[in-house]
Amino acid sequence: MLTLTDQAQQAVRGLTQDPQAPEGAGMRIAAGEQGLELSLVEAPVAGDDVIDSDGARVFVEQQTAPMLSEQTLDAQVREGQVSFFLAQPTA
Repeated sequence: MLTLTDQAQQAVRGLTQDPQAPEGAGMRIAAGEQGLELSLVEAPVAGDDVIDSDGARVFVEQQTAPMLSEQTLDAQVREGQVSFFLAQPTA
């Protein structure tokens, strides 16, 4: 299952707990035309894997979940912009 670093947890919570975000919102990861797409959504789609990591809710598309099962989601914030990236977990 996809894991989240502390930085990714903070970034996801920051996005989903924004006053303009819908209640119960989460970040959804799904396959897109140019790779993985991340989007802020109100709720998971039927079949999504739901990850709740210390209040950071991430929904992973069913077809995408196997390729992310050994990955770690990390984040970096620079000048108010959040960048997410995947990394192999350290052994």
